[in-house]
Amino acid sequence: MKTLLTKDQLDEGVSRLAWETQQYYKGKPLTILGVLTGSIMLVADLVRRVNLPITIGFVTASSYRGTATTPGQLTIKLDGMPEIKDRHVLVVDDIFDTGHTMSKLLVELKKHNPATLRTMTLLRKHGRKEVAMEPDHVGFEIPNEFVVGYGLDYQDLFRNLPYLGALEEHEIKG
Repeated sequence: MKTLLTKDQLDEGVSRLAWETQQYYKGKPLTILGVLTGSIMLVADLVRRVNLPITIGFVTASSYRGTATTPGQLTIKLDGMPEIKDRHVLVVDDIFDTGHTMSKLLVELKKHNPATLRTMTLLRKHGRKEVAMEPDHVGFEIPNEFVVGYGLDYQDLFRNLPYLGALEEHEIKG
């Protein structure tokens, strides 16, 4: 597997995202909703760097099953989400690929009437977007490769890598 982003590069990117968050919300209470499971590393590192009153929750939005490397039917579960009515909400996800997951998740979250609803993603893949929306905050632009590490997985492996790697085609079981 080749390294796309080192641990130090990820650290610098998360610090930048935390600074952007701090500047945008300027002391306002914030609810951070992490999209499980891929965002868990980013959420943990982000909240340690943001000096705001923060509520943390998690939602599940998944379209990959088992050995899949291409998305299937999207399933959204909001049962790990705190009350967001009239709250400033930042949805944090690991990767913005086609954009369908984030787009559909925002439709569901808007039904709960947050005061504001913004998005952050660690990674945005080049050339894959199929929706009109763009994330409000992006850590890194990456090529269209299958990436693992720093929360992202392949068959539930590699989430714990401290760097972002790209699997070579022969490493992916089709």
